[in-house]
Amino acid sequence: MSDSAKRSQAYTAAGVDIEAGNQFVSRIKDMVKSTFTPGVATDIGGFGGLFKPEIAGMEAPMLVAGADGVGTKLKLAFMFDRHDTVGIDLVAMSVNDVLVQGAQPLFFLDYFATGKLESGVAEQVVSGVCEGCRQSDCALLGGETAEMPGFYPDGEYDLSGFAVGMVDTPKMVTGKDVAPGDVIIGLASSGAHSNGWSLIRKLYDESGLKADDTFPGTEKTVAEVLIEPTRLYVKPVLKLLEAVTVKGMVHVTGGGFYDNIPRILPEQVAARIEFGSWPMLPIFDWIKEQGDLSWPEMLQIFNCGIGYIVIVSAEEADKALDMLDARDDVDSYRIGEIVESEKAAEQCEVLFP
Repeated sequence: MSDSAKRSQAYTAAGVDIEAGNQFVSRIKDMVKSTFTPGVATDIGGFGGLFKPEIAGMEAPMLVAGADGVGTKLKLAFMFDRHDTVGIDLVAMSVNDVLVQGAQPLFFLDYFATGKLESGVAEQVVSGVCEGCRQSDCALLGGETAEMPGFYPDGEYDLSGFAVGMVDTPKMVTGKDVAPGDVIIGLASSGAHSNGWSLIRKLYDESGLKADDTFPGTEKTVAEVLIEPTRLYVKPVLKLLEAVTVKGMVHVTGGGFYDNIPRILPEQVAARIEFGSWPMLPIFDWIKEQGDLSWPEMLQIFNCGIGYIVIVSAEEADKALDMLDARDDVDSYRIGEIVESEKAAEQCEVLFP
């Protein structure tokens, strides 16, 4: 037994294995380093991560930060014993928020907490975090692994994290210039992302479906459809920002269309959405049918196939759509327009056929 192991016997007897934690950190070092960008100025294992941002050419650099978790979608990871995608969800929920104001995500930090550290599971989770960071050119700068015996049920864990990005203040996307006649472009989601899972899990439990069954309307298994990770919009949106003037952006998360779109609109305008102007993913048809929900109810809870929204002038709409259509990492659709609105009126109107 090593001297370190001898010194920590009492803590190990209480359920916290310091040696296992140290070995876990050692095993994930190469994965974490694969996310490092030129601004990273430290190795993992320090008390704080160091990052030196490149600010040359910026008039007034502004930091933008966002924090989030994965929510009860984690229950499906436990149920299906599939842990390599929830880390992508974790990164996406924060970096997509930071992106809304036009910021390039710089770095991400994660927090993984469990009752007993199972290194194989934890490594799968971190592999997903690293993949999410690589997809968004964002460095995994550090994090925390907490082993807390008796605090979590056996085999379960919780995740949270936050991202920090940067934008030049004159180029910040605020929504203040959104005006009647502007075009609303929707970027396709990959599924339900990380919202509404308490309801989805309830419907799944009631459905009688099994993990290996074919999900209705698809050729994928139930587990594959339900655990599909949140799409990252960083790369296509940042490229779009270089070419056109984007007036406003929305990350469609909890609260769906009705709560998220008004968050970035001036008081005098509203969003008019043409329902049916984008294809509906099978998971949302299934949720609606299984839960006996209306489409307005669905749009209040879920992204319903549109995970991110950009608003541009009518003059630049075709250019924006052409740029997005040329990419192979996201589909885009013209889903509505901005109209005049009275101050007291609802700021998101969905027109159904």
